[in-house]
Amino acid sequence: MTAAPAEETNAVGITHRQIVTILTGLMLGMFLAALDQTIVATAIRTIADELKGLEHQAWATTAYLITSTIVTPLYGKLSDIYGRKKFFLSAITIFIVGSLLCTLSTSMLQLAVYRAFQGLGAGGLFSLALAIVGDIVPPRDRAKYQGYFLAVFGTSSVLGPVIGGALAGTDSILGITGWRWVFLVNVPIGFVAFVVVARTLHLNHHRLDHRIDWLGAALLSLALVPLLLVAEQGREWGWTSRDAVVCYIVGGIALALFHLQEWRMGEEAILPLRLFANRTVGIASLAGVVVGIAMFGGIAMLPLYLQIVRGNTPTEAGLQLLPMTLGIMAGSIISGQLISRTGRYKVFPVIGSAFIMIGLFLFHYVQYDTPLWRTMLVMVLFGVGLGFNFQPLTLAVQNAVPRHQIGVATSTATFSRQIGGTIGTAVFLSVLFSTVGDNITKAFTRIAPTADFQAALRDPANAAFAHQLAAAHQSGASVASTGVLQDSSFLTHLDPRLAQPFFVGFADSMDLVFLLGSAVMVLGFALAFFLPNVELQGGPQDRPIAE
Repeated sequence: MTAAPAEETNAVGITHRQIVTILTGLMLGMFLAALDQTIVATAIRTIADELKGLEHQAWATTAYLITSTIVTPLYGKLSDIYGRKKFFLSAITIFIVGSLLCTLSTSMLQLAVYRAFQGLGAGGLFSLALAIVGDIVPPRDRAKYQGYFLAVFGTSSVLGPVIGGALAGTDSILGITGWRWVFLVNVPIGFVAFVVVARTLHLNHHRLDHRIDWLGAALLSLALVPLLLVAEQGREWGWTSRDAVVCYIVGGIALALFHLQEWRMGEEAILPLRLFANRTVGIASLAGVVVGIAMFGGIAMLPLYLQIVRGNTPTEAGLQLLPMTLGIMAGSIISGQLISRTGRYKVFPVIGSAFIMIGLFLFHYVQYDTPLWRTMLVMVLFGVGLGFNFQPLTLAVQNAVPRHQIGVATSTATFSRQIGGTIGTAVFLSVLFSTVGDNITKAFTRIAPTADFQAALRDPANAAFAHQLAAAHQSGASVASTGVLQDSSFLTHLDPRLAQPFFVGFADSMDLVFLLGSAVMVLGFALAFFLPNVELQGGPQDRPIAE
């Protein structure tokens, strides 16, 4: 009688079964962060209307992105030194506490502060999960195993908009306002993720004696916050106002000091500059920034288009975003499988960047009355483009550095995408809300004289709005001052004939945003061509650092 063969181990001495066990915990942590992003994106219009601050919704998004972006390289460096597990568990804990705080928000400013705290945890969930995979899986096989993460991301992308829409569309659940459950739902998921990770993630780590670049982290924060602040507030302050100029100066000085600090710290830097001297890391990081700008710009606009312009409920908007989700999943799975078989990755960022660029350009032609099926076809193209970029850029960076730098390299790749997303969200939403008032006014000028609009004004059922419109006209105020930039929910109940100028105004501003995003992706497409075409190896040369 022969004994059953032992399960094969990979080049780092870990069996497939052990890897899958570890991945279970990591996927739950990643699911926590991915689900939150998609839930909030769909529900943010309802939340902003409830808190009377639609035009300030960017604060809740950018505050979260700013903190998660800043701490991402810190997580990478600290986990390289002290080990991944303790910081992954800390990230989950911070994220849960931040989610609880978000449920207590009574204004958009409060929500932004609590989202900023939540982002401190989110910054570690994505980067550390990918770094741990880099520790235990050979380069070429990472595409295969990261397919599990992409399945989680895809699942959360499907469930998130639907759950977020359903919760935001419910008045109350167990005595708590429906939209507050958008954040409260993270608590049980986070608790399960914490328990599973604590029990399954067992890696050996040999402590490395390095200094922590706290000054670099502080200077990075001081550089990013003022520049993003002016991107968000520039339309109200004026781009050349005193406040804006102060932000430019503070951000520029801090950025210069950050560069000097990172050069002085060398390998100990939070973002080692020598890492960017590697052509693959440098180009992949720049491409990540550009893709992040386009990705978050598109993702921020689409739910607003579907809810404000198309008049759909949050739940309906979530379901209508499924084509983009399916495109992301398809692009990720196809690229992952082919990379695993061939070891070649460059072709996917090239094709993916082209798809994103074309997709955003086609979104530019989407009007308030464009048939939904056409918009959904563009969503698929846009999603496939994103899927072709997510995994290959991270794999390229991980494959280009020594094993002991995988943590900081992975966090660098994540940081690049997040900094792009932060910039894209702040700038594109600023462009949207700085132009939508004028576009609504222009639309009223064209549409108000029409017979349908005038007939609607004479309808006794619309007397209240007609009086409000007349008062705004007599005072010389902008039509947008009717309150649509603070609370757009009244459009749902407004006579469609009277609401048309608002829809047209929002659609025109969104078209401009999509066109800007497409122009940005021209640079992303060019960068993809310069990405070195290095073949991924079947296994590493050395064993992973002990934990």
